[in-house]
Amino acid sequence: MNTSQPLAEVLTSLRVGNQSFLISFYEQNRGLFARWARRHHNLDAPAAHKLLRTVLVEFYDQVVDGRMTKLPPDLRAYLYGMAGEHIEVASRTTAVLPVAEASRRQYLLGLFRQLSTDCQKVLMYFYFRGYNFEKVAGKMGFANSTVARIQKAGCLRQLYELRLRNESATT
Repeated sequence: MNTSQPLAEVLTSLRVGNQSFLISFYEQNRGLFARWARRHHNLDAPAAHKLLRTVLVEFYDQVVDGRMTKLPPDLRAYLYGMAGEHIEVASRTTAVLPVAEASRRQYLLGLFRQLSTDCQKVLMYFYFRGYNFEKVAGKMGFANSTVARIQKAGCLRQLYELRLRNESATT
């Protein structure tokens, strides 16, 4: 991490789109990260570099959209933790699915992508990250957990209606 730049300045520069901090972090740490990824997760260097880029983009998104309000005390450990989560999720989802189930999931994913960004976030937080309604409300900036519950119900209704429209269009 560039120690000559105060942490508050890093967040401010990231929020206005200046990614030079992330680029220099990547350049300075990709070798260390590749060794860590090989040692702990048996990833080769190109895959580790790709993973680090993915994690840095995700971190950047967290800063820009306000989920990250201050830098963690040990940014490297935080990013490595994010990378570990990516690897864990990938290892859980690499099981081969029956063709019908894989097709159904692809269909639903296509419908999901037609939802608004807010609906996608609400459903992801609740179903995939396991957040309760209070945490969803906090992440989304809703007034309380009841608003989060109502929003989730509305998003599910939209998804259901998209499914009905698509099925009636194909018949």
